[in-house]
Amino acid sequence: MPQFAANLSMLYTELPFLDRFEAAAADGFKAVEFLFPYAWPAVEIAARLRGNGLQQVLFNAPAGGVDATSSVQTWESGMRGTACLPGREAEFRQGVAMALAYAEALDCPRIHLLAGRAPAEASVESVESVEALHTTYVNNLRWAADQAARAGRRVLIEPINTRDMPGYFLNYQAQAHAILAEVGSPALQVQMDLYHCQTMEGDVASKLRQYLPTGRVGHIQIAGVPERHEPDTGELNYTYLLGVLDAVVAESGWDGWVGCEYRPRRGAVPRGTSDGLGWRDAVRP
Repeated sequence: MPQFAANLSMLYTELPFLDRFEAAAADGFKAVEFLFPYAWPAVEIAARLRGNGLQQVLFNAPAGGVDATSSVQTWESGMRGTACLPGREAEFRQGVAMALAYAEALDCPRIHLLAGRAPAEASVESVESVEALHTTYVNNLRWAADQAARAGRRVLIEPINTRDMPGYFLNYQAQAHAILAEVGSPALQVQMDLYHCQTMEGDVASKLRQYLPTGRVGHIQIAGVPERHEPDTGELNYTYLLGVLDAVVAESGWDGWVGCEYRPRRGAVPRGTSDGLGWRDAVRP
């Protein structure tokens, strides 16, 4: 079975954020991920990781803003990244620098770089606008990958479905891998979320077999489709898919983590996450 990491932005939400580390460790998780750390001092998060024997495996660079306060505000206002947005390169670079500082403090090997939403004028009919977004995205990713490599980290890009995040610039697995090829840095990888993959394009098992052996997938995330609840419900057969993943891992040596980025069916109630973790045995191949 794969190594599961608890997503602390979606799991254990009945608890204050800093208390979720202990809850995840008590339920047997050895690693965690979350969206953003910037509302809390890095030293405090690092202490929670050490105190509970947890490894930090992933978090996002800021969705926007130039400091901790503004990065929180931009997400809450609907900003979903600046990597593809012309004219905001300095803001993007400040966010990457902030994320790398947190990654050093948390000993986290991977940072997800949010692409951003395309402006309304960048429609499929506006080829010039789309090309400007693409060029900005590639140039920003090339710079960020170089910075990450110097710091001993990797940066990831994630195709996200247009139902949950309308207008998001990166939506498909093939699109992401083409961008990796264009950037040309081993420090840039794909974050493969099977929930988003199924929602946008399906054929998930074939994509696991296609992309994992390339070494270009740095992290996987799972959730039930379409409600984004525990993986033992919905239209995806995770018993089968995790069996496929095990087989691919055995052949390719892929050693990444699988993030549990779902919303518990019971919601933010006491033991809402813990009581729903039976899926870990239910989906075991």
